[in-house]
Amino acid sequence: MFRWFWLIIALAVALAAGSLSAQPAPSRIVAIGDLHGDHEAWRAIARGAGLVDARGKWSGGNATLVQMGDIVDRGPDSLKIIRDLMKLQREATKRGGRVVVLLGNHEAMMMTGDGRYVHPGEYAAFADRDSKARRERVYEANKAAIETAYRASTPDMAADAIKADWLKDWPLGKVEYQLAWRPGGELGKWALDNPAVAKLGDTLFVHGGISAAFAHVPIDEINRQVAVSLKAQDSSPTAITNNPQGPLWYRGLIIRNDGDDATVAPVPPGTTIPLTIAQEIDLALKTYGVKRIVVAHTPSRQGIIEAAGGKLWRVDSAISRAYGGTPAYLEIVGDRVTAHSVPRPAGKEWGKL
Repeated sequence: MFRWFWLIIALAVALAAGSLSAQPAPSRIVAIGDLHGDHEAWRAIARGAGLVDARGKWSGGNATLVQMGDIVDRGPDSLKIIRDLMKLQREATKRGGRVVVLLGNHEAMMMTGDGRYVHPGEYAAFADRDSKARRERVYEANKAAIETAYRASTPDMAADAIKADWLKDWPLGKVEYQLAWRPGGELGKWALDNPAVAKLGDTLFVHGGISAAFAHVPIDEINRQVAVSLKAQDSSPTAITNNPQGPLWYRGLIIRNDGDDATVAPVPPGTTIPLTIAQEIDLALKTYGVKRIVVAHTPSRQGIIEAAGGKLWRVDSAISRAYGGTPAYLEIVGDRVTAHSVPRPAGKEWGKL
């Protein structure tokens, strides 16, 4: 029974593949994993890969850079990285190259106001001479609601104490940071223009992974659903941007852990057991007509990891100082796939949040 189901699925996805969005194979692709606010490591990798010169200008010719998402959180300099990538997206196009920036789960968290892992430096980067007055206006405009919220847990809390606590929770720059990540803000609009999944030649790029729950969905439709969810700032657990089996969160192509929804594979209709990791990888390869999948999201201090006989490449090498891993990039030239590492620039360790 299961064998026949698998054959039917394989046939169906093969027929559907022709309708999926794809780009011609670039002559050279460089994929870089999660950066998490480490601008120094990002620049070191980009220079080591020959993509930028000493001034940070595009020098990669007709190469295609794929940054795999999770630029933000955990480190202080995410805005610097974003500014670099915005500039390179313009520069590379003029020189025959291309810069593709994928959405990661942490960019989606910014769009929905989930700041659990924001580094204080990320707020500070948005502070300006008007920030203090701007923050005061926000407080005064919402004073009654703020006091009600605080007194729900501490009924006799004084107004001055409430304001003092609120100011601690809202450091200078936080108001501007959240406004920038709204759908109409500078960074929100930029994020909405970036895809969650990209197919370049024989390679599929996705931040988390493609589970069997989404392997039947064309790339354009996945990207459309992600954009709709982010534009609506949908924080519901069923939204594609929050779904543990969705493209931003899924780790099931790498590991399976009981009780961890992001690693538990969905059970296909008509069966009682989920696909194995190997079967799920093969399903995605057949669906999208590719030879390999490149994912990020799951850090490895051992560097970039090849898995499933080269069908899966993990490029989250724990680049950020917050993780202390290996600055690295993946290079794809034709059928040759090579992992490279670069020395970590000297700098102060931040520690974990």
